[in-house]
Amino acid sequence: MIEYIKGILTDLNPTYAVLEAAGVGYEINIALQTYSDLNDKEQKEVRLYTQEIIREDTHDLFGFMTKGERELFVMLMTVSGIGGNTARMIMSAYTASEIRQIIATGNAKALSQVKGLGPKTAQRIIVDLKDKVLKIDLGEGAQSGMENPDVLFPEVESEVKTEAVSALSMLGFAVAASGKVVDKILKETPQASVEQVIKQALKML
Repeated sequence: MIEYIKGILTDLNPTYAVLEAAGVGYEINIALQTYSDLNDKEQKEVRLYTQEIIREDTHDLFGFMTKGERELFVMLMTVSGIGGNTARMIMSAYTASEIRQIIATGNAKALSQVKGLGPKTAQRIIVDLKDKVLKIDLGEGAQSGMENPDVLFPEVESEVKTEAVSALSMLGFAVAASGKVVDKILKETPQASVEQVIKQALKML
């Protein structure tokens, strides 16, 4: 297992990052929170703690800023019906600390707002993890990244829409539906950053 990859961040979008280490570029799947944390570090050396998911038809690498976030991701996947992409979707809709609190307090309604999670699956997550999730040490920075949105001028709104719709498409949402939702969000909050738009869209699609 690869514990972590430390290298230069050469490419970044809301669903994956590319780290170059020892001349090799690693494409690493990330959640929206990780994208937010990395957003000001392009072309700088960073470390991502990784989790490999190897199946017959795929070999995916997921990356996280802290060991605690990775532990939460792995814990989510222990629940029947939750794979890597669904776990990433949950960790894109909420911060790690919010997820821990939602599960610990039995808030199935909040969990079921995540695309692809029905009430039964949300309840299963709570039943399976409620007694375990508070043991996770999320460490420093687990709540960072969403507190200080960038101020965006009108001329870059189209870039925000393009990047948000592209990320939602990579997560499995229809482009047309994503575009309508993103338009609605930007109309109501024109200064929203890309990560804020995606986070809100995940609760609306």
